[in-house]
Amino acid sequence: MRIGALEAGGTKMVVAIGNGQGEILERLSIPTKTPETTMPELVDYFKSRQIDALGIGCFGPLDLNRESSTYGYITSTPKLPWRNFNIVGTFRDMLKVPVGFDTDVNASAIGEATWGITKDVNNSIYITIGTGVGVGVIIDGKPLHGMLHPEAGHILLARHPKDTFKGCCPYHDNCMEGLAAGPAIEARYGKKAYELTDNEEVWELEGFYIAQALVNYILTLSPQRIVLGGGVMHQEQLMPIIHREVLRMLNGYINTEELRAMEDYIVFPKLNDNQGIMGCIKLAIDEINNTIRRGKRRIDLNE
Repeated sequence: MRIGALEAGGTKMVVAIGNGQGEILERLSIPTKTPETTMPELVDYFKSRQIDALGIGCFGPLDLNRESSTYGYITSTPKLPWRNFNIVGTFRDMLKVPVGFDTDVNASAIGEATWGITKDVNNSIYITIGTGVGVGVIIDGKPLHGMLHPEAGHILLARHPKDTFKGCCPYHDNCMEGLAAGPAIEARYGKKAYELTDNEEVWELEGFYIAQALVNYILTLSPQRIVLGGGVMHQEQLMPIIHREVLRMLNGYINTEELRAMEDYIVFPKLNDNQGIMGCIKLAIDEINNTIRRGKRRIDLNE
């Protein structure tokens, strides 16, 4: 069985071929331009590989409601050429294979939950902190969907008493993304994160905001493990600050085995930046199974 995987980002589209065991056989990066320019390249890639199914982890917001007339669309994205674009329908029409679909961060959460650091728990959160902040939530082994999908990178935070930065989110003055994503660090200090590695003040403030968000997620979603990925988390000195600040902010209110083993509770990804593509592979496999259950197409999963 040959599985296509697409990690669709605002600057690049990572395409890959894998198998039913989650192994990545090949991959390629294609610049994200307009749908008119980029989609033919993507379709040609997958057509030439004769895939049995495709899994897509995509930037959003997305319509993930299968009962909706716009299921499979990229909706109110700030990436204007892609706004209201039917990405799932286009691939289905062109490739004639099952297409699994979810957010890019949910794909990473699924990858880690299937083959990575959270495969031994039923409830987990994957957070990517980079150009933006995305949060993927796994509940009882499945990605959380509701009215939409979690947009928990935009939860509102209390400002640090010494922070005068106005935030850089166009929608909120004090959301996590606007205060703690990579662009916020650069706007606050005039340098990129990797240029500030030795500045303790930067990472104490960053740790404060990330920990505050995590405390909110812990209190509302009760995850059994939290995974922190993305470019900002390449600053590994952040992790002990986050551990310390989470415990300080919880202030003993929750006392669980997980929190007593903090180094195993809030962790880095395990799949070496492959978690998104591997999650897309799992989305495709799940869509094959859904198709089989609906009786529309049958594929030997042992191929």
